[in-house]
Amino acid sequence: MDRRSEIRDFLTSRRARITPEQAGLTPSPLAGARRVPGLRREEVAQLAGVSVPYYTRLERGDARGATDAVLDAIAGALQLDDAERAHLFDLVRAANATTARARTQSHPARRTLRPELWTMLEAMTGVPAYIRNGRLDLLAGNALARALFAPVFDSPARPVNSARFTFLDPAAPEFYPDWDAVADQNVATLRAEVGRNPHDKALSDLIGELSTRGDTFDRRWARHEVRRHRAGAKRITHPLVGDMTFNYETMQLTADEGLYLIVCGVAPGSRDADGLNLLASWNSTPTTTPPSSI
Repeated sequence: MDRRSEIRDFLTSRRARITPEQAGLTPSPLAGARRVPGLRREEVAQLAGVSVPYYTRLERGDARGATDAVLDAIAGALQLDDAERAHLFDLVRAANATTARARTQSHPARRTLRPELWTMLEAMTGVPAYIRNGRLDLLAGNALARALFAPVFDSPARPVNSARFTFLDPAAPEFYPDWDAVADQNVATLRAEVGRNPHDKALSDLIGELSTRGDTFDRRWARHEVRRHRAGAKRITHPLVGDMTFNYETMQLTADEGLYLIVCGVAPGSRDADGLNLLASWNSTPTTTPPSSI
């Protein structure tokens, strides 16, 4: 992926969404008609305390010499949230990486999920739990997770991937009543991952696949939205037990960089708990699955 164009498109999209009034600026009556819906480049430069030529060069993708202090100032001027600020830093860091480093990262070594992680998942018998990577590949899940997300795990495409299921599997809109929200979440997660791991070929291949098999993903990808979805609620329509709502918590595995443990839960005594108990009774025998490659 072109690092310069990523920086350009991200900054341009963030600038376009903020009006001078939102930024606390008073438009000059001598400035004439505005040709852009949001801030002008010179207005961002003014708010960030940098020169107009410097900001223009940065927005065109030339991030040479951009310090953390300057990036912080620009993030403040554009009113970036924590996830967007981290994404900007990731993009600039990737753009300034040496060619040699890029070559070493373009084909990262694949590793096998540690057996201890699989053992941990199977020991969590009371809640659905699974492990994914930044590309949204579902690497392993306990029996209850595989039952709860059966349409995702049973989707014929491999590796099992949340975004691929959401955008390419015809069963996804029925499984996710809030399909649009799920789709937006997947795209925002992948967009952030591109900033963190720009040389991940498997990630590039996935985005290319999703982009070329329909414009639904492409339209969302062009918005450059970046979000952290670490906790929340999700609704599904399970093919066996019907409508369910559950909460999820996402935890980064500090000993396994780039891997995340997702644990799902429901309110005790609720209809959702009854559905989960029913799934548990139908899937009481642990599923033996070989360790997944990452």
